[in-house]
Amino acid sequence: MYYGNIKKTDIANGTGVRVSLFVSGCRRHCKDCFNSETWDFCYGNEFTDDTMNEIITAMDKEYIKGFSLLGGEPFEKENRMAVQYILKTIKEHFPNKTVWCYSGFAFEELVGECEDILKYIDVLVDGAFVAEKKNLKLKFRGSENQRIINVKKSLEDKTVTELTEGEYDEY
Repeated sequence: MYYGNIKKTDIANGTGVRVSLFVSGCRRHCKDCFNSETWDFCYGNEFTDDTMNEIITAMDKEYIKGFSLLGGEPFEKENRMAVQYILKTIKEHFPNKTVWCYSGFAFEELVGECEDILKYIDVLVDGAFVAEKKNLKLKFRGSENQRIINVKKSLEDKTVTELTEGEYDEY
């Protein structure tokens, strides 16, 4: 798997200060995507053990609240094995830090096929970016069709549980 960027102090893609990884590869090609360079599966650098160690080191600070995974598309078939390894490793090292993930796939599309990845995610921002529904006033998402989902509760209850703005800070 390739990645486009690692942000070691990100405050835009989840609550608090986070470490964010932008994976490469996306077939959705959303109109006006803010990160279209990552559509190419070979964009950026190859993800290696050194990359994983860089993320672990960056996260090993008290002020880092968690990890955010973006793209590209983390749930593209080509990325799934690496993404599962990354999230599992992060949760093993930092069980009390939260994981946010952004995906163009709807939660319902991922259940069943990707629960081995979803189980490591606390919050999923799902749904493709829709330029016609863009709203700059939204927190942590770009368009009104996107949802901010409590993954653990949604998996347990077998129905989507969206987080309200007042609940974000818990994650």
